[in-house]
Amino acid sequence: MTRTHLIGAGLFALLLAGCSSAPAAIQSPAPSASSPSAATAAASPSSSASPSLSLPAAERLPGTPFNTQILGSFDEPWALTFLPGGFDTLITQRGGTLVLRSADGRTVDVAGVPKVVHEGQGGLGDVIVSPRFATDRMVYLSWAASGEGGTGAEVGRGTLVSDGSGARLEDFTVIWRQQPKTSGSGHYGHRLAFSPDGTHLFVTSGERQKMDPAQDPSNDLGTIVRMKPDGSEAEQWTLGHRNPLGIAFDADGNLWSSEMGPQGGDELNLIVRGRNYGWPRVSNGSHYGGGEIPDHSAGDGFEAPKVWWNPSISPGSLMIYSGSEFADWQGDAFIGALSGEALIRVDLAGTSADKGDQWGFGARIRAVNQAPDGSIWVLEDGAGGRLLRLTLAG
Repeated sequence: MTRTHLIGAGLFALLLAGCSSAPAAIQSPAPSASSPSAATAAASPSSSASPSLSLPAAERLPGTPFNTQILGSFDEPWALTFLPGGFDTLITQRGGTLVLRSADGRTVDVAGVPKVVHEGQGGLGDVIVSPRFATDRMVYLSWAASGEGGTGAEVGRGTLVSDGSGARLEDFTVIWRQQPKTSGSGHYGHRLAFSPDGTHLFVTSGERQKMDPAQDPSNDLGTIVRMKPDGSEAEQWTLGHRNPLGIAFDADGNLWSSEMGPQGGDELNLIVRGRNYGWPRVSNGSHYGGGEIPDHSAGDGFEAPKVWWNPSISPGSLMIYSGSEFADWQGDAFIGALSGEALIRVDLAGTSADKGDQWGFGARIRAVNQAPDGSIWVLEDGAGGRLLRLTLAG
């Protein structure tokens, strides 16, 4: 049987025939022949949606500038990415399922996903596509895995294919393992981003709630790691992190990371090679239970956050916007807040940052991404987490 690679919604017709349909959703526009940067994992944005799009009714979200459209719901969704050339998406569910959602809203589970440890904060995590997806069809995943000594984050990649009987990842290979494995079920981190030129993959690595290893350069805990796309030449890029759950490049090539602090002290950091970001020696928050931690201060030898929050917002994701649907916010950072139950905008200007807007959503926001038409898609956290499309209200 001839193998068909999954690229755009038009190639899903046979695969998804007979699959249950989600609520009315997007129909795919004509696919583009170009391959977009995986730093945003979306096709080039346009100012408005294609005339062929068919969308559910939009409602104004009170207290925000957004119209929202509900595109479906998922079981503990954690991340989403767009396949180049349209509105087909891959969505991870923390329990261990990778979902392929076609542009018309139909879904199919993708086989070949690694076994995950689904407990505490662990499970299936991030998903991004190769910068050369149009030719290599490579998908990258992160997850929590068991091993000698306990659990730890892992990253792997495989080829997304279909032969008409279903979707699967073939030749899936682990390319990075967080070391050392340790006890506990929190602070895995494991967000992924490719450099703008596609030559390096960056992985955030949480300190697994162990604190002190974040200051030890001999291990991966509490670091950001850079490697080749195949996992080779892995090197520690920065250290002193707690639980970095967002990572993204801006248009100028600056790397940013959002990080959960302790009780207060959540951070947005400009990531600079070789810098130490201070955890647990310094923080603008306090230990749970009230134990004090020295604040960041000039000359302390640690890199201070560009923006920080106290009380906590629990930043769970990060996207830097480049579309024209929200033209006034091009180049700004968008953070999904978990405990803050909000979408947060941070005004970025070069290597500087200032707090912008904080829009209440009344739900924990786990993931945020930019769609090919410049709309913003967000995933709510937890069982039945909804996928929402945001556009500018008129």
